[in-house]
Amino acid sequence: MQKENISPNELEQCIKCTICTAYCPMVAVRPQYPGPKAAGPDMERYRLKSEAYFEETLKYCLNCKRCEVACPSGVKIADMIQEARIEYSNAPVKLRDWILANTDFMGSLASPFAPVVNAITGLKPAKALMEGVLKIDHRRTFPKYSGEKFETWFKKNIQPEGLEKVINYFHGCFVQYNYPQLGKDFVKVCNALGYKVNLLEGEKCCGVALVANGMASKAKKNGKNNVAAIEKASAGGQVKTVATSTSCTNMIRNEYGSLLGIDTSNIKEVVDLATRFVYDEIVNKGAKLKFKEGIALNLAYHTPCHMESMGWQVYSIEMLKLIPGVKLTVLDSNCCGISGTYGFKKENYEYSQNIGAALFKNIERVNPDFVACDCETCKWQIEMSTSYKVKHPISILAEAIE
Repeated sequence: MQKENISPNELEQCIKCTICTAYCPMVAVRPQYPGPKAAGPDMERYRLKSEAYFEETLKYCLNCKRCEVACPSGVKIADMIQEARIEYSNAPVKLRDWILANTDFMGSLASPFAPVVNAITGLKPAKALMEGVLKIDHRRTFPKYSGEKFETWFKKNIQPEGLEKVINYFHGCFVQYNYPQLGKDFVKVCNALGYKVNLLEGEKCCGVALVANGMASKAKKNGKNNVAAIEKASAGGQVKTVATSTSCTNMIRNEYGSLLGIDTSNIKEVVDLATRFVYDEIVNKGAKLKFKEGIALNLAYHTPCHMESMGWQVYSIEMLKLIPGVKLTVLDSNCCGISGTYGFKKENYEYSQNIGAALFKNIERVNPDFVACDCETCKWQIEMSTSYKVKHPISILAEAIE
C-alpha cells in the first residue's frame, strides 16, 4: 500500500547522482549502512510493494538531513528512511532506549535530587554499571540536571511592567531540566526588546528523541498536545511561539507533519527559532539593544545539522555579528556525531566520535574563547570531545546587553 507522505512522483525525482551518499556522515564510518540513496529512494520503491524489503540497518541513519540539504532534486530522503522505520520496524524498545527517549519523565525524577544524580552519573562504577546493564557507553559524559526547573524559576520571577508585546516560549526539556539559564537569557533578551514572555500551557517534550528510539506513537501524542497548546496561545495566529532549540523547532514545524501525520497548517508559520525572531526584531523592525562596553570575544560558530536543514543558520550568525567587539569564525559544515541519544549508546559511541572528529579538530585549530551553537546535544558532544565550552547565541547576546 502506498504511504500517505511518499508519492511515486517524488521517488522519481531521485536522479541517482549519489551526492546524498557522498555527504552522509554515517557512510564514511559505518560500512553496514547502505547509504541514503539505497536506504531511501532505491529501497522505498520495493517497500511500497512489500514490507518484506524493510531492513533494520535503517536504524543507522542519524536523521541529520544532510542528504536532503545536498540533494539537487529536493527529495526528502531522510523522511523516507524515518517513515519506513516508523511503519515497518519490529525491533523491541529496550529499557535503555526508553530511558533516553522519555526526557520529561526522567527529568522530573532527577531534578529534585539533581546534586546526587549528577554526582552518581559521573562516578566510574556507576558508568561501568550503566554500560554493563543498559549498554550506555562509559565514556559518554552525561548532561547535568538542574535542581530548579525553568518553569519553577519563571513563576517566581516577575517581568518588567509596561511590556505591551507578547511572545510564547517553547522551552523544551533541555531548558526545563538541564540548563534553565538559557531560558532566563531568552526572557532577558525578549524583555529588552519590549516583549513579555508567556509559557505554553501543558507543553510536553517535542518528541524527537521518542521517534529516534522507536516510540512514534508517544511522539505523536505529545505532538498533538503541543500543536493544540501553540494554537490556543497564538491568538488566531497573531502571537508567535519561539523555541531556542533547533531540533525542537524543526520537529514542530516540519516533522510533525512529514513523519507523524499531524496537521500543523494552523501553527507552522507561528513557530519560530529564537535567533531568527531576535534578528528580525533588530534588523527589520528597528528594535534597539544597549550593549556593554569593552566586549572582546573570539567566537567560533558551529551550525547544527537540523539548523542547516532549515537554512536558518544565517540568522544566528548575523545576530552574533551585531554584538560589538565580536570576532566570529563560521566553522566548516560538519556533523558533530551525537545525533541526540544516538551517541550515548555503546554500539554507536565510536562511530559518533569518528563522525565528529573533523569538527573537533577544526575547533581546536580556530582556538576560540568558546563555541557558539544553537543545539543542546551538539553542546554536550563538543564540550565532552574538546577543551572548549559552548554557549547558545541567545545567551551570548544576553550577556552582552545591559
